[in-house]
Amino acid sequence: MAGIGVPHTPAFASNVRVGDESDETARCYRGIADQLSAAHADVLVMFSTDHLNTFFFDNFPTLSVGVAPSTSGPNDGTPGLKHVDLAVHEALAEHIRVSSILAGFDISLTQEFTLDHSWLVPLQFFGPAADMPIVPVFVNGHIPPLPSARRAWALGEAVGAAIRRWPEDLRVVVLGSGSFSLDVGGHFIEPKKIFGVPDPAWAEQVHLLLAAGDHERLLSVATRARMAAAGNVGGELLNWLAMIAAIGGGTPTTLDMQPQFGHGYGFWSLA
Repeated sequence: MAGIGVPHTPAFASNVRVGDESDETARCYRGIADQLSAAHADVLVMFSTDHLNTFFFDNFPTLSVGVAPSTSGPNDGTPGLKHVDLAVHEALAEHIRVSSILAGFDISLTQEFTLDHSWLVPLQFFGPAADMPIVPVFVNGHIPPLPSARRAWALGEAVGAAIRRWPEDLRVVVLGSGSFSLDVGGHFIEPKKIFGVPDPAWAEQVHLLLAAGDHERLLSVATRARMAAAGNVGGELLNWLAMIAAIGGGTPTTLDMQPQFGHGYGFWSLA
């Protein structure tokens, strides 16, 4: 398995042109896309967060796996994102769901679902490199109370163990999607904007701990309060933690930071 960590900022879909070498964001995504292409993966297992588009308060799971032959999106009208139909590796998704329950996780099943920008922005920038079935694993990174950092890590371990038990030869890349510090429409937003990066120092600390592979320290400091202080999107760090745990830890092959946006781009190349 290999691992990927990227942001999914919706504005990038319309403000950043895929492949534009003059744009820092496009270059960062392109670097990850090139490594994804070189991995020759069969399946992309994705940890990401729904933004009250697939689920809502009347039925909002903390953890869920999408098990279906296919899905589509975007379901949130993100400007710049074209409608796409995506294949889901239904059998692997069900295997991950059942294995996670047997490992002690009360993980929900969703069979009729579509996806929002948190899944589709990375896929848009990856282009042909991401032309493979996906397995969507939903992790609540927005609606308090969030899972703890250690719970997200343990979920990643369970998912990784399930993937390793899959009886067929399958090349899997695991993706964690989200930001470390970002506030959208909350009290940390910047003047005359709808978003803000309230805690770039926290994003930098996360970056340094990821680069060093010091996951125990990161799990200790990534409390619910600390993530909340980094903005109402700060809980998306949980997706990165689950991804790293799933692939077995380690240090990234590449890790680029965008402190002005509170996030980074990382690739973990593991056997």
